Amino acid sequence: MMNLAAFLSYVAVANVSPGPNAIISMSNAGRYELKKSIRFNIGISAGVFFVMLLCSVFSLTVVRVFPSVQPVLIWIGAGYILWLAYQTWISKPVEGVGKETSGSLFLQGALLQFVNPNTILYGISVFATFIVPFYQSLLHLALFSAFLSAAAFVGTGCWTLFGSFFRGFVNRHFKLVNGMLAGLLVYCAVSLVW
Repeated sequence: MMNLAAFLSYVAVANVSPGPNAIISMSNAGRYELKKSIRFNIGISAGVFFVMLLCSVFSLTVVRVFPSVQPVLIWIGAGYILWLAYQTWISKPVEGVGKETSGSLFLQGALLQFVNPNTILYGISVFATFIVPFYQSLLHLALFSAFLSAAAFVGTGCWTLFGSFFRGFVNRHFKLVNGMLAGLLVYCAVSLVW
């Protein structure tokens, strides 16, 4: 049976941790009105949904074609999560954010997911380690993809809504925040292989 606490912890940390999606969402909060900024978040959510579908099919295919690979994928997933914990622990506050090009913020958010290594590795690790070992029907994979897409929207939406406040808090207390996020990630990795 899936370890729901570890799964939800991993999803929460992955969606609130600073990364390209979060940083650009936070930047948009100061650059554009809320309505326009939310278009970027909706685009992220749409892109995440399709990337998660691709990752779920990839993970399911690997497990079905090479069933002996499943334990290896779990260890690789746990290793990746530990690497994320280390990167979170050592990360410093973000000093600046690059400017977005003009155009459709929705399309920018969606297309970013197909080249964002964080999203792709997150998708493969979450499906290969938490979901595919227990749920393999296409309906379940689509529902989990929708859930992960919604989690991405909530996470980036929080960065958008509370962009200036959250950025200031993280910059002031980044060691405490990083320690808490890294600790949750270590818990996730250990629970996978325990």
